[in-house]
Amino acid sequence: MKKQNITLVSFLLMMGACSETYEPKEVNNLSALEDQKSTIQYKPEPNPDRNAYFGDLHVHTSNSFDAYTFGTIASPSDAYRFAQGEAIPHPTGYEIQLKKPLDFYAVTDHAFFMGIIKEAADTSSEFSKYDFSEPIHDLNKTVSNSIFSVFKRSNLFRPFARSLNERFEDGSVDKDLIERVANSTWQKTIKAADDAYKPGIFTTFAGYEFTSSVDLYDRYLHRNVIFRDTNNLPSRLFSRLDSQDPEKLWNWMDMRREEGTESLAIPHNSNISGGAAFSMTDYNGGPIDEAYVNKRLRNEPLVEITQAKGTSETHPFLSKNDEWAAFEAPMNHPGEKILSNLNGSYVRDAYLRGLTLSEQGISNPFKFGIIGSSDTHVGGGSFDEETHFSKIGLLDGEPYLRGSVPFRGLYGFISKTFRPQTVSEIGGESYLNVGTRLIRFGSSGLAGVWAEENTRESIYDAFRRKETFGTSGPRIKVRFFAGYNFENSTLADPDLIQKAYSKNIPMGGDIIQERGKSPKFLVWAISDPLGAPLQRVQIIKGWIDKGEQQEKVYDVACSDGQSVNSQTHRCPDNGATVNIDDCSISREKGNPEIKTFWQDPEFINGQEAFYYARVLENPTCRWSTWDAIRDKEKPRSDIPVTIQERAWSSPIWYN
Repeated sequence: MKKQNITLVSFLLMMGACSETYEPKEVNNLSALEDQKSTIQYKPEPNPDRNAYFGDLHVHTSNSFDAYTFGTIASPSDAYRFAQGEAIPHPTGYEIQLKKPLDFYAVTDHAFFMGIIKEAADTSSEFSKYDFSEPIHDLNKTVSNSIFSVFKRSNLFRPFARSLNERFEDGSVDKDLIERVANSTWQKTIKAADDAYKPGIFTTFAGYEFTSSVDLYDRYLHRNVIFRDTNNLPSRLFSRLDSQDPEKLWNWMDMRREEGTESLAIPHNSNISGGAAFSMTDYNGGPIDEAYVNKRLRNEPLVEITQAKGTSETHPFLSKNDEWAAFEAPMNHPGEKILSNLNGSYVRDAYLRGLTLSEQGISNPFKFGIIGSSDTHVGGGSFDEETHFSKIGLLDGEPYLRGSVPFRGLYGFISKTFRPQTVSEIGGESYLNVGTRLIRFGSSGLAGVWAEENTRESIYDAFRRKETFGTSGPRIKVRFFAGYNFENSTLADPDLIQKAYSKNIPMGGDIIQERGKSPKFLVWAISDPLGAPLQRVQIIKGWIDKGEQQEKVYDVACSDGQSVNSQTHRCPDNGATVNIDDCSISREKGNPEIKTFWQDPEFINGQEAFYYARVLENPTCRWSTWDAIRDKEKPRSDIPVTIQERAWSSPIWYN
């Protein structure tokens, strides 16, 4: 029997050695120690032209109902240590560590029964005495990553959740006990955020996930709620135990806002919402009116465009003329084959729907800014294809479990015999899929903001004005401006950004029509120094023509000194290649930076439209290819071998 690729320990430790963590110097006297402390707490001066900061606003720890079942024991404090560059243990046994610390982070555990599964596992707790808690007893006291343990855990979560939910509804469990556990866990989460907050250096936000869903492709309407600060936070969170209606969540947020508690909600995984995420009706099927629009805009200024469970920009069935629409989008769910499940499920389609409502005389409720995040369930995000560890702990912490390398031997026979639905035969090999479509999960993503300084106030204000962008994992920086006052500006102007802010509109804003004038756009992208060079910069436009939704992708700047074809609006291939034997890339191709001005060649004065920038790296190996290479296997034939990592700016709307 061939040994499975059980760990990535040595590789992850090697990568961890590149981490930029702070190592305090040894000191021999008190004054030197005080000098060192003051250095650590040094707060840089605010930058009026704003800095790019990267973070993750979607992180689960052991306090989440599902994460603990997956073997996660990382606490919120552990998660914040990970974000600052420290190594933390993965449930499978190896360590995970960033190559470079992040700038901001939010632990967003599920409010739904927060902390209660740990109580069920603790046999000394009052809650563990319920009979349906017995399968959970001592769950993570000793952790095994054998295939039998993995199968057991994959079948553990839903029955326990169902039993607990049923007993909660019929009153046969102590609701006060559940609420005390949840409230106590929430207070500890807030404390962990405050303890890790270092203004000017590392920012934390208190937050949680509102989990509203019936099933995939049937009203999957999850949101992360992020609080501006930790003053006057509610002691009890609004969860699906109160209502699964997101509009009721917005009401709760509005009431808290009147009490002085500012927050925003960020929808995620619209790609598996079955069209419900951006429906043209309200939650109960009624018409969208101005009250609905204002409430949604007030509470949901952002949307998560990419994360581990797929990218929600668009889908190849929706954007047939976008050659890059399939990026980490198809999830191979049966519901995906039904077009009505795709309409209303993707961000670009939501932007078009917003223009349609505007044409009907209703304000646009879908004017979201863009971020990415991870949805990790192990405390730390898997942002790097090369060191991918996925998101659900013991269930996908090894390559053979997530289906990137063949599954052979006795376990393979047992699985095919007793659980044939978990094995796929592809190219003459058997591949295991313990969970649902794990091979389609991505190493994604990150939230980016442009803010004056790394503080809660400054970064949250950037969220609110939608000066945000998302990436699929690399730390690509992208700026995007539009206006009528770039006539005397050049790309080499040292005051270009200052002028852009003073006389034009940054991403997330609106350009107002000026008759006889066509706005000019500035897009400026800088590659991740640890990533691949940039290949091209694009601008995606959406508009309504005679009642029909229209979209178009324009390449606006090419790498390697090449020019955009004026007829096709496409860059020529820059010749960048990937060696599939070792995943090496042609670094002489592509650019570390691309910057350009652009005007819409098909601009119609007075026609409402949205524009956003998309930046593409040169091709690199997908994580599944890295897994196969390390295991000396051929990459799966039904999965893309390479991908093009990317960044998306928030749109600018032309009114």
